[in-house]
Amino acid sequence: MAGRPREFDRNEALTKARDAFWSRGYEGVSMADLVSTLGLASARIYAAFGSKEALFREAVALYDAQEGGFATRALEQEPTARRAIERILREAVETYTSQDRPRGCMVVSAATNCTNENAGVRQWLADYRLRRTASLVERIERAAAEGELNPEADPQMIGDYYAAVLHGLSVQARDGVSKERLLAMIPVVMRAIDGAAAS
Repeated sequence: MAGRPREFDRNEALTKARDAFWSRGYEGVSMADLVSTLGLASARIYAAFGSKEALFREAVALYDAQEGGFATRALEQEPTARRAIERILREAVETYTSQDRPRGCMVVSAATNCTNENAGVRQWLADYRLRRTASLVERIERAAAEGELNPEADPQMIGDYYAAVLHGLSVQARDGVSKERLLAMIPVVMRAIDGAAAS
């Protein structure tokens, strides 16, 4: 009589899936890869998570709640937009260059190019990135309304700039640029908001 399939830790399986998608991207991880990485039969993966795409979306949510949530935390916790942005940039570099995780940002790199079949995944992540940009713009608009920035400041432009910097940091980290080099950029890129500060 065959024994019952061993129980598995769903959170552990989700973490392994997250790291696989983070490292190799959505299309770079096949169902066979997931079977091997999670140590589970495909039927059990489908039963636990529904589909590869549903597993990916859940893996991104896990990333956002943990490693990738640094921007949300900084925007909520820091008293000024300047301090929030500087913290976001520093924590981005720390996260993207960590030795014990895949390099770069999962949300930036996991599905930038996809086949038509997976265009929905690509668009979902694009929308995710646009929401992050909007949250930066919103915080900078608040800073302008509160007098932290001068009235001529353009919150949309400043927010777009820092979103582009964050995406660039991710790509450079994936390319192997060192943490020290990326951190050295931060005083330079902070000039954008410093130049808009109220006198």
